[in-house]
Amino acid sequence: MKVLVIGSGAREHAIVRALTLDPSVDAVIAAPGNPGIASIALCRDLPQGLLDAEGVAALAAALGADLVVVGPEAPLVAGVADAVRKRGIACFGPSAQAARLEGSKAFAKDVMAAAGVPTALAHVCTTVEEVVGALDALGAPYVVKDDGLAAGKGVVVTNNRAQALAHAAQCLAKQDGCIVVEEFLDGPEVSLFCLTDGTTVVPLAPAQDFKRVADNDEGPNTGGMGAYSPLDWAPASLAQDVVDRVAQPTVDEMRRRGTPFVGLLYVGLALTSRGLRVIEFNARFGDPETQVVLARLVTPLGGLLYAAAVGKLDEIAALRWRPEHAVTVVVASKGYPESPRTGDVIEGLAEVAADAYVLHAATALGKDGCLVSAGGRVLSVVATGGDLAQARDRAYGAVDRIRLKGSRHRTDIALAAQRGEISVAP
Repeated sequence: MKVLVIGSGAREHAIVRALTLDPSVDAVIAAPGNPGIASIALCRDLPQGLLDAEGVAALAAALGADLVVVGPEAPLVAGVADAVRKRGIACFGPSAQAARLEGSKAFAKDVMAAAGVPTALAHVCTTVEEVVGALDALGAPYVVKDDGLAAGKGVVVTNNRAQALAHAAQCLAKQDGCIVVEEFLDGPEVSLFCLTDGTTVVPLAPAQDFKRVADNDEGPNTGGMGAYSPLDWAPASLAQDVVDRVAQPTVDEMRRRGTPFVGLLYVGLALTSRGLRVIEFNARFGDPETQVVLARLVTPLGGLLYAAAVGKLDEIAALRWRPEHAVTVVVASKGYPESPRTGDVIEGLAEVAADAYVLHAATALGKDGCLVSAGGRVLSVVATGGDLAQARDRAYGAVDRIRLKGSRHRTDIALAAQRGEISVAP
């Protein structure tokens, strides 16, 4: 099987890495990929960019790809999966209509209501006056979400009413601006990826990510600064509960609407004092959770994604997992997330010990051929260990060997879990 992976981040690097370990996969090509991916797979350019649906489909056809895996959300919302399927090529990723589960938070709320999925109370607002009313009705802490795609930075959670209003006004100023004001959900957060072929749902292992830029969950939201899996503190029945109460009803409702969801349904949850509640849906693998989930998956990835793409997930055997714990730490550039600096030389990757590995997120080759930073989140450092403490030690030991001028990373990824400080309300 020949697989084409669309994207250029650490998530795609993790997917490509897992695919190269699948004996049923003969070749992996990434478009556009990155220097890290290029060290293990062929990379091809997308001259018109990731959102060029016809360009992606034409490349897949020219390569003779048997399967296309779309990594980021924007190409899915832009209809890349639709264009690929029109060429008769299997695609892991939802149609543009189905990807609205991520592309519009208001649409996702409508689907959840129809499917009876437990989620936060919410008000959909298109004017500042409506926002004022919603903030007053739901109270602090205020949760204000941009309705559309915002690369993980469209959400503000704050006790400051003026800050909440300012974020809302900024989102509403966009063309067709729309926001969702939600009630605040207490309790620890969980990410659960669910593979689906539009009918059958297969959960992967739960993970937890860290959205805030600084230790102790301080600073602005980011695309994610680290993650770990498994979650020893979570109920053993969690994944099945999420399938039964969230993922399967949502997949069934999407199929009922005539827009079946095929691909990866990412369920972002809060385990609140009133039970599980959905925070958000994503329509693709999450970053950085993918890095730790795939680090533990033993079942070959290519066969799994192909089965989902062609409607045969019900034929897949029970998934197999490594017993180890996995931790990933994101190394970000100076100034991230407000104004990330690029072009800084990255050194020390060759010094990382064999018990960890580095996935490239935003890197490029400089004029002299040296590796440089090319965005905000630059690298994902991944390690596994017999327990969380060992996995953390290995991951941070690797981070310490990497040199990137002015870089920043969180030092507390998975620390509370390691200390046994996370609890779930009965």
